[in-house]
Amino acid sequence: MTKVLVIGSEGNIGAPLVRHLRADGYDVLEADIRPAMREDYVMADINHPIDLLPAFDWGPDVVYILSAMVSRVTCEQASGLAIATNLAGINNVLQLCKRVDATTVYFSTSEVYGPGWDVMDESVADPRPNNRYGLSKLLGEKVVEYEVRAYGLRAITLRPFMIYDELEDLGDHRSAMIRFASNLARGLPIEVHKGSARGWMHIEDAVRAIEAASGVDEYAVVNIGHPDVRPVEELAELIRSELDAPPELVVEIEQPTQMTLVKRPALERQRDLLGVEPAISLEDGVARVCREITRRVAV
Repeated sequence: MTKVLVIGSEGNIGAPLVRHLRADGYDVLEADIRPAMREDYVMADINHPIDLLPAFDWGPDVVYILSAMVSRVTCEQASGLAIATNLAGINNVLQLCKRVDATTVYFSTSEVYGPGWDVMDESVADPRPNNRYGLSKLLGEKVVEYEVRAYGLRAITLRPFMIYDELEDLGDHRSAMIRFASNLARGLPIEVHKGSARGWMHIEDAVRAIEAASGVDEYAVVNIGHPDVRPVEELAELIRSELDAPPELVVEIEQPTQMTLVKRPALERQRDLLGVEPAISLEDGVARVCREITRRVAV
């Protein structure tokens, strides 16, 4: 049985990934900074890797690195923590991966690209992120690539585009999909960025891609996302209509600074290297999100 260590297992992607891997028959050990007392779990901060030693003594075959300081806003607010975690912390984990010869799947972000690309292609030689979150994750990618080239680390980098899950945490820090639905379900207004566009990938499709990444033989950078890129105004209208919310709750505003207006990923590598094409449409995903959030808001 393949032994898999998921670092960042308590997050909105890590938790469903763990469930998916266990359902597929993997032996999974979880690790996260959040306190928990249960079997198959290690509490650890990647900035203090000594606490990860028991997890690596377990001898994982595959390590998924999802731990990170995330979000454009928080990484600007806490620049030292962002760089320490997303660069030095990742380096800590990579050194441990090398010690046990584990295949490493590094979770980056689409924010590494920055604005100005008609299509965000993995072959772009000089991405130019316009916020510290994207910058710190790009630097993490460079460390992974260096370990592959200089020391033979077996690894792959994933750049996710707008992954969502109806069961994820609610809050102002979450993606537009979740914020729109949770606000409108409670009768609160939403702010829609004029002219922005995204492709939305449901977690059920995303975990298939993340799982498949561990089977890629040579180092690659791979976008994971949905090819159906829609204006965010259209997403807002789908959610508003599904919840039967008043139209006046949808307020259009200009794009904030350090954001990318349109994200259109190249997805040939997702299809050809990972063998994954998303199965869940935006309409289906919106319906799932609205049903679940309506239930949660009513409790």
